[in-house]
Amino acid sequence: MVVCTFCGKEITYGRGIKFVKKDGRVFDFCATKCEKNLLKHHRKPAKFKWTVDGRKKDSKRINKND
Repeated sequence: MVVCTFCGKEITYGRGIKFVKKDGRVFDFCATKCEKNLLKHHRKPAKFKWTVDGRKKDSKRINKND
């Protein structure tokens, strides 16, 4: 299975968007929401709670306070 470059969600066969930059880097996206956040708006996945990186960052913040 392929994993979304932005949010970390698994993409089933036949779904999603594959984007290839001029330098050869390949990005796989599960939805246009993820594609626009990364390519158009240049946002970091760790700043969003709905991404895998955001959940990891949030859980570390919770553990530090305890």
